[in-house]
Amino acid sequence: MDFEPIAHLYNDFPTKFGLPRQSGMSEHLLSRVVMETKYRSREAFRGIEDFEYLWLIWVFDAMGKREWSPTVRPPKLGGNKRMGVFATRSPNRPNPIGLTRVKLVSVEESGADAPALIVAGADLMNGTAVLDIKPYLPFADSVPEASNGIYGEREPLTVSLPGKYNALFSEQQLQTLREALAHDPRPGYQNDPERIYGFSYAGYDVRFRVAENTLTVTEMIPLEEL
Repeated sequence: MDFEPIAHLYNDFPTKFGLPRQSGMSEHLLSRVVMETKYRSREAFRGIEDFEYLWLIWVFDAMGKREWSPTVRPPKLGGNKRMGVFATRSPNRPNPIGLTRVKLVSVEESGADAPALIVAGADLMNGTAVLDIKPYLPFADSVPEASNGIYGEREPLTVSLPGKYNALFSEQQLQTLREALAHDPRPGYQNDPERIYGFSYAGYDVRFRVAENTLTVTEMIPLEEL
C-alpha cells in the first residue's frame, strides 16, 4: 500500500513546539497549501469554494521512524500516566498520519503554483506533507455534545506581550502568536515559573515564562542571530 503527498503546507511555524496543539485553536494562523505539480489542476478544485471548512489528511514527518507502542504518555496528563495510543491524539502512532480541520479562506487562481489553498486554523508545521483534502460536513462531522475525554476544556492563559514587539509582525501574525501563547505551548508536565521557554515563529525565537495563569514574553531574537 503506497501513498504519496499531493501537496505541502507552509506557514510561520518551522518546528512543532509552539504550534497550536489542535486545529482551530488559532483561527488567525494562515497556511498555504501548495499542490504537487501532477495534482495542480483547477478542475480538481471545482466547487471547493462552496465549503467553509476542509479536512486535511497529513503526515507526521517530524516524528521520524519510531517503534510501535500500544501505550503513550500524553503531555495533557503530565507525561506520567499511560493511555492506549488509540485513546489519544499522540503523533507516535502505527501509521504517522494526522487529521486536521481547517477553514478555507481563499483559492489562489493565479501564479506559478496555482491553484493553491489559503487555509486558517491548521495545527501543522511548515513543510508538512498533505495526503488528501476533503470537504468538512457539519451535519455528518460535528457532534457538539460528544465527550472530550482526557482533553476536556482548558482556560487560556493571559498573555503579556510588550508593545515594542508589535512592529515585528503583521496584525494577522501578531494575533496568531497571541493565540498560540494563550493556549500554553509548554509540555503539560512542566510548571516551573522561572524557566524560560522558546520556539521559532515568523523568523524569531520567541522566549517566554509562565507564572500562575500569565504568560510573559521576555525576549524576541531574530533567528539569524542565534
